[in-house]
Amino acid sequence: MSDPDIPDFSDLEGGEEQAAEDAIQEVVNWYNAQILAERRTPVPDEKRIEKLKADREAALADGAQLATADPEEADQIAAAYAARLKELKQA
Repeated sequence: MSDPDIPDFSDLEGGEEQAAEDAIQEVVNWYNAQILAERRTPVPDEKRIEKLKADREAALADGAQLATADPEEADQIAAAYAARLKELKQA
């Protein structure tokens, strides 16, 4: 059973780079929302914020590598980030 809120990039045929960019952006958006929510708590957890920021930066770095990725690599990145998003939303 698939979750309609989580993109499914398993059937990519062309457009792998765009799908990977979309998947990475979804993950970055999740990190942004978590950082904002943590900053708004009465006593923000600075260690959690730093971890979220580091993970967001890693995702952005992967996004930058897409410029030189071949279609197979882009497909793998898209699948990895779709899976990561699913894990993050379930956590």
